Amino acid sequence: MLTHIVCWKYKPETEETKREDHRSRLRALKGLIPDVISLDAGADMLNLDRSFDTGLVATFADKDALERYTVHANHQTVVGFGREIAERVVSVDFVTE
Repeated sequence: MLTHIVCWKYKPETEETKREDHRSRLRALKGLIPDVISLDAGADMLNLDRSFDTGLVATFADKDALERYTVHANHQTVVGFGREIAERVVSVDFVTE
């Protein structure tokens, strides 16, 4: 199994409605892309100096499934929106047993 984690730090001028729209679009990917085993996304609740604004955790059967997700048209649409409103994005992918 492969775990995929992504965090977004939005531009300061990004309104809360766009932030929520982005989170909703991320969560909707679970129903749109067959390779997703699990996926959840939400807003940071601690608001620490080190915090990012939104986090996503998804699981996939293997690297091939993650790669199919990555290039899927629905995912690419959400990626484009995220790039417009975020000043920074970080990710990590690791194998879980």
